[in-house]
Amino acid sequence: MRTSANLVSMPTDRTLVCARDSTHPEAQMGSFTAAQTRAGSPSWPAVLAFLLVSSLLAFSAIAAPTTYTGEAPVANQSESARAGALKTALAAVVIRLSGDPGILARSEVANAVAGADKLVLQYRYRRDNAIDETSAAAGSQLVLVAEFDSMAVDRMLAGFGLAGAGSGVATDATPVEKRIWLSGIQSATDYARVRGYLTRQSLVRQSWPVEARGDGILMRVVVAGDFNRWLDLVAADNVLQVNSTSPPVQGIDATLALSR
Repeated sequence: MRTSANLVSMPTDRTLVCARDSTHPEAQMGSFTAAQTRAGSPSWPAVLAFLLVSSLLAFSAIAAPTTYTGEAPVANQSESARAGALKTALAAVVIRLSGDPGILARSEVANAVAGADKLVLQYRYRRDNAIDETSAAAGSQLVLVAEFDSMAVDRMLAGFGLAGAGSGVATDATPVEKRIWLSGIQSATDYARVRGYLTRQSLVRQSWPVEARGDGILMRVVVAGDFNRWLDLVAADNVLQVNSTSPPVQGIDATLALSR
């Protein structure tokens, strides 16, 4: 069964994430050096005010604990179904961080993953559209999205002697500076969420906005180690969606969008 990227919401007592397609930067950015903004785009005074307010809001986001995100399909929102899905989600995180698909064969790791409920900070549900390729029947899949305490997970992996826990890249790796275009920024809260995530992301040394247009922001980021490796980790965290790693726009190294 394969799942599509279009998500639909459903009534629930938990937050459901709804993703949408984002416009490519070449269609909405225009020239970054142009003196005028497009009709309907915010004026530069409004943009500056937006960034100032957003920076203040970001302080609360920065204080939030860093998390590792794991996902697992789930039959329903019952406690028993959730318990199993949390273990599966944490197992995916451990495999991703260790880089070893067979890591769960180690009994001590499997036992630690069994205690996933002790490491989860929060969770939510998402419903994905799905198509059964054998029957062409359309359906849907409920997915549990869990946020695990990264410090606790790092300590757990370090206790098993797994080097590079939490990043897979040495923290003293040579930093590289890149320019990324982030779309889907519709409010100061969205901007604070982006800045908070980049501040907490273990491989980001610095990040700052350069210019804003429409619902997008051009940002510079200084990343430790390989930039493409960092994009892979970002995609796995599900806070930002990686749209392109080689966009056809001069001076832009990657385009991303805020996930919903």
